[in-house]
Amino acid sequence: VQLQASGGGLVQAGGSLRLSCAASGRTFSSYAMGWFRQAPGKEREFVATIKGSGGTSGGGSTYYADSVKGRFTISRDNAKNTVYLQMNSLKPEDTAVYYCAARYNGIYFYVNRYEYDLWGQGTQVTVSS
Repeated sequence: VQLQASGGGLVQAGGSLRLSCAASGRTFSSYAMGWFRQAPGKEREFVATIKGSGGTSGGGSTYYADSVKGRFTISRDNAKNTVYLQMNSLKPEDTAVYYCAARYNGIYFYVNRYEYDLWGQGTQVTVSS
């Protein structure tokens, strides 16, 4: 299984970007997916996560870091094996390399990077003031 992230770029403050993360593998719908970001000199931090199917309830449920709640939306298209991160009202402090991650058979919310099994290569998001 591999993850391929794309969609980063340079945008002005207040603008929007949509990141995509395409996964290989036939059981994508069962993966919990997450987005993390890492700014220069800082730790990699949690951004958003979406549950996989397979649990008793909540497949597709989402959870966000407080810093992005109300501005970012994580979603998934299981038919395309792709997870998205729609980022609106971007701020300069959102500037970072954004990584997608997968947790096999992920039926809960996972906010710790060590809970993920697989990582994409990262895509740069730069927000100018």
